[in-house]
Amino acid sequence: MKELEERILRDGVVKMEGVLKVPTFLNHQMDVELIDKMGAEWARRFAGKPVNKILTIEASGIGIAALAARHFGNCPVVFAKKAKSINLTGDQYCTKVQSFTHGKVFDVIVEKDLLSPDDHLLIIDDFMAMGAAMHGLLEIVEQSGATVEGIGIAIEKGFQPGGDSLRRLGYQLESLAIVEELDAANGKVVFREQPGAAGEA
Repeated sequence: MKELEERILRDGVVKMEGVLKVPTFLNHQMDVELIDKMGAEWARRFAGKPVNKILTIEASGIGIAALAARHFGNCPVVFAKKAKSINLTGDQYCTKVQSFTHGKVFDVIVEKDLLSPDDHLLIIDDFMAMGAAMHGLLEIVEQSGATVEGIGIAIEKGFQPGGDSLRRLGYQLESLAIVEELDAANGKVVFREQPGAAGEA
């Protein structure tokens, strides 16, 4: 998605090797118009899939998923929580996830009455690096018996194995921008060409 790539080049910040910050438009402050266009693009790429619910993980994925849901018939958005609280009641699907960004292990939890074998899910998140969070969500989906119709990622770090490993498993994974190289010395970002993915030459 050229508009997202251009925004990353303009406003993204390469902090160190492997770290790209996009706080002014994606995961701290949100550019609602841009994210709405991202939702429309995912709807185009997953056209014909019987998506009836979107699944994401707190916190940065929630706003993106909520705006994307408008383009999937305003379907519900379920977000996995990273910590137990008194607001979580009843039976739960649980797993553990190693966070690349925070260097910590989180419990990931979804109440059982929010996912069922009748659900056809699109999973959405802001970043894909090693893929640990996504594998955690997929484990929860497997526990629930629901069907994964696809995975939508805003920014994939193509130089890390998460995205390609999921593609090898057979998932339709649609990343709107795939970063192949981050050069911290000069702030350079290089994207993977995705011919035809977004209807672009």
